[in-house]
Amino acid sequence: MKKILLSICMATNMFVQSETYEVKMLNQGTEGYMVFEPAVLKILPGDSVTFVATDAAHNSASIVGMIPEGAKSWSGQLSKDITVTFDHEGIYAYQCTPHAMMAMVGIIEVGSNKNNLEKIKSIASKTKSVFVMNQDRLDTYISSL
Repeated sequence: MKKILLSICMATNMFVQSETYEVKMLNQGTEGYMVFEPAVLKILPGDSVTFVATDAAHNSASIVGMIPEGAKSWSGQLSKDITVTFDHEGIYAYQCTPHAMMAMVGIIEVGSNKNNLEKIKSIASKTKSVFVMNQDRLDTYISSL
C-alpha cells in the first residue's frame, strides 16, 4: 500500500511540476527564413512542447534516428498545432517535413543525458547534405548544447 501511495504522490508531483513550452513554426524569424522559434530548447523529462502553426504549411516531425532510444517519434499535420510530451532524456532533432531541404530544423535537449549526441552528430552530417540553404544551421544548433 505504501508503494502505491508513494507512486501516486511521485506521479502527481511530476505532473504538477511539468511545463509546456511553445515553439512557433515560421516562414521568417530572427534567424532567417523557414525556422522554428526557439530553434533550440532545453527542457526537463515530463515537459511538453506545443509546436504552433503560426504560419501555414508547416509541421513538426521527429527526424528518423535522431531521438533517444525508446522515445516515441512524432509527425504533425500541416498547418496544425501539435503537442509532444518528452519522457525520455536525451537529444531530439526535428524538422518541418516540406521545408527540410531549407534546413527548417530544431533541437530539444531533455534533461542532462546526452548519450545520443554522437549519433545525432553522425546523422546530422548526412541530413544536412540535402539542405539547399542554411547548410550550417543544424550544426550550429547542435553545437549550442
